[in-house]
Amino acid sequence: MTDDPRSDSGSAPGESEEDEAPPARGATVARFFVLPLLVVGTALVIFFVFNLMTFERRSPADELAEVRGGTASRRWQAAFELSRTIGHMSPGPERDALSAETRRVFDGLSGKRPDDVKVRRYLVLVLGKLQDRAALPQLLAAARDDDPETRLYAIWGLGMLGDRAAVDPVIESSSSPDAGARKMAAYVLGKLGDPRAAPRLRVLLGDPVADVRWNAAIALALLHDGSGLEVLRAMIDRGALSRQASLSTEQAETAMVSALQALAVLRDPGSLALIDRVAREDPNLRVREAARRAADATRGVPAGSPAKTSGILERRAALLVV
Repeated sequence: MTDDPRSDSGSAPGESEEDEAPPARGATVARFFVLPLLVVGTALVIFFVFNLMTFERRSPADELAEVRGGTASRRWQAAFELSRTIGHMSPGPERDALSAETRRVFDGLSGKRPDDVKVRRYLVLVLGKLQDRAALPQLLAAARDDDPETRLYAIWGLGMLGDRAAVDPVIESSSSPDAGARKMAAYVLGKLGDPRAAPRLRVLLGDPVADVRWNAAIALALLHDGSGLEVLRAMIDRGALSRQASLSTEQAETAMVSALQALAVLRDPGSLALIDRVAREDPNLRVREAARRAADATRGVPAGSPAKTSGILERRAALLVV
């Protein structure tokens, strides 16, 4: 029997290239694409894991220490980070100590030094978010600061504190030539809940800027004053709303819900037909639900206490200030 040379483990001379099967397409893809991707992916995973292991989480106290003793560029950045994260800090001794130290640091800053101005702005936000009434003197002083942004944040902080001692500086701010300051002042006057603000809020109902008028009408509703009813009715009419200001769909719906919440507080029978129409016809479910609740409140249908309704309104109204 003659042996077939192709049965040996080696290849016959002259047949090595011609008789070898070409490599599978999948093997080529795996060799040149998949395997390098796996290597890169593994390296990235190792990199991120290492960074997570070595990442140092900075506490609010760390950020405040940086504000106090860092470089000029780091101080305002640390103050900014602190203003962003402080709202997540739970009440307790640690928060109280941080508030006391923030006040000390703030008192040591000068509104005349350019490097301090930006730091002061963010620390005013921190003092407001901490909601420590011991910060009232600092916030009252900041409400009359030379820097417009510091004044704006101070007015907002006074609203967070809710102390009626702030009514006079907030009313003063409502006369600012800056529309943003007037808008913030109108919102805060509603939060403070002091009837002394009503005359000034009625004046703001005629402000040339729509946002100011809206916040004034909502603030008056929080004071159970219906002077802003016409403004509120225009706010729940999509056509009228679009003619007053250029708003995105989401912004318009936020304004409508805020106005409907205000109407729920006022329970004005003269607004009921318009509220019912919104509840039936508006394309947005959230707006229709707010209208339904406002209609129920106006009709006296038990659906929640006035205090609860007012609380929801305050949260909605805050969105108008942004």
